[in-house]
Amino acid sequence: MSRIPSIRRALAGVAVTALTMAAAACGGDSGETSAATPDALNPSADLKTQTLTVSNWDAYMPEDLPAKFEQKFGSKVTVTKHATNEEVMAKLTAGGDSGIDVAFVSGPFAQALAEQGLTEPIHPELIPNLSNLYPEASQLAYDPGNKHSVPYTWGTTGLCYRSDVTGYDPDSWNDLLTPKPELAKKITMLQTDRWLMLPAQKALGYSANTKDAGEMAKVKEKLLAAKPNLLAFDDTTFYERLVSGEAALVEAWDGWCNYGITENAKIKFSVPKEGSDLFVDTMVILKTSKNKEAAHAFINYILDPEIHTWTVENILYKVPNKAAMDALDPALAKKYPNLAITPAELMKQETLVDLGEAATDYSRIVTEVAAK
Repeated sequence: MSRIPSIRRALAGVAVTALTMAAAACGGDSGETSAATPDALNPSADLKTQTLTVSNWDAYMPEDLPAKFEQKFGSKVTVTKHATNEEVMAKLTAGGDSGIDVAFVSGPFAQALAEQGLTEPIHPELIPNLSNLYPEASQLAYDPGNKHSVPYTWGTTGLCYRSDVTGYDPDSWNDLLTPKPELAKKITMLQTDRWLMLPAQKALGYSANTKDAGEMAKVKEKLLAAKPNLLAFDDTTFYERLVSGEAALVEAWDGWCNYGITENAKIKFSVPKEGSDLFVDTMVILKTSKNKEAAHAFINYILDPEIHTWTVENILYKVPNKAAMDALDPALAKKYPNLAITPAELMKQETLVDLGEAATDYSRIVTEVAAK
């Protein structure tokens, strides 16, 4: 676990999965898609003649992975880093060849890229390690069947809390939105669009992907009512506030709650009874790539259990790779119970999908809530 402190801030890019402005710009709401047709790829291609440029969040895969891949397959790998989905989307949607072969993006962004024909359809015959994935990993709403993307990590959002400070185990989004008086000003909520909206959406019984104007108005009203009891909107230091005791209860991504648990075993995580989201970070191959065989080999290499377990052990997020999860030391799930959330339990939550033009409505409401 020694890597965790070095990647805490680096993972802030993952937190913007829901700011779908870039995705909206290339996704749209027409229902029409221009998904690309598959290229003819050569399963026997000489990978030594191909090079790869991979764009990923900092510290989101093993630092020595490119060198190991090159040693095994002969393809040189250059890694570029993006801080947010929006940053890499700006490159991928600018027109022409971005120079990127493989990009790590979140599910709604992968959906938007595929709808605009900017991704190469996945060739399953070139990724035999797809068989390591849970069956549920092919049932994700943003890309059913993994036709255009391959999932890398997944998780959910819930309540991260100090049981010794709250005095009870919260189990509802209303514990955040209408807290007990003694918890006022000891609560934080996430500030990124989709996750700031999520507690009110679920507490009201709405979809996390709702585009209904009436529902959105009620969500805004509920968030404004909750704001006076909040300590802060916080995407990056909430678990530190828990550790210090400044906060008692925070909205958190499951993996980030684990960072708090690392420092204080009294911190716990629970999924609210009203339900939550299922978020996924995924890998796509760009249509403009001239190294598609090597790109498929790279994704296949990541799905090797020996490689993919690194992600769980170092980032403390679950991966949709059954072989990798089965290979974990059971003590890890004992220390971080949310790692034991099963795929079936995750699938009960609502997969976040591209909102298209409605993303602007989310951003507007969030801006208005934060400003008042």
